[in-house]
Amino acid sequence: MNNLKKWKTLKSKMVLDHYWCKVRQDEIELPNGKIIDDYFVSIKPDVAMVLPITSSREIIFVRQYRHAIGEFFLELPAGNFDPTKESAEIAAIREFTEETGYIPQEFRKIGTLYDKPSKDTNQIHLFLAENVSKVGEQQLDITEEIEVVLIPVESVLDKIIQGEISVAGTVGALFLGLKFITYINNQ
Repeated sequence: MNNLKKWKTLKSKMVLDHYWCKVRQDEIELPNGKIIDDYFVSIKPDVAMVLPITSSREIIFVRQYRHAIGEFFLELPAGNFDPTKESAEIAAIREFTEETGYIPQEFRKIGTLYDKPSKDTNQIHLFLAENVSKVGEQQLDITEEIEVVLIPVESVLDKIIQGEISVAGTVGALFLGLKFITYINNQ
């Protein structure tokens, strides 16, 4: 039995509407009747993320600077996209190839995750790319400076435990993706 009820949106207004950052302010009524007039929601584009594995069982990561934290992070290749203009699969292949110079031989969607559904609207579309191979150089955007890092599959869990891989979306995608591979291989 599910007695949970959704919140009611009474009013909404866009308080920041910039190309790179959109924030909506909602007035909501909670199921208990309490009104909250300043619930802020970040309107974010969807993300296409790739878990790329080479034929020698190495995962391709990208290391890049993340300004909000002021540090470098190891992450799976990913990028924002507008689902009204392109599919998640096309965006994933494009971002993966641009950031790494690699292409996949096998490619399939393995899940959709939510980054922070309490305040953000976006989804993370996760793809598994197998038997990837280098075909060219990176084609980076003006704000990107990316180092491609190959890590053996067997070492990834240790790197998560040691904090070397710590971005939530990447960690979640790794656990889901590696479990998916194990499941498929045992069928």
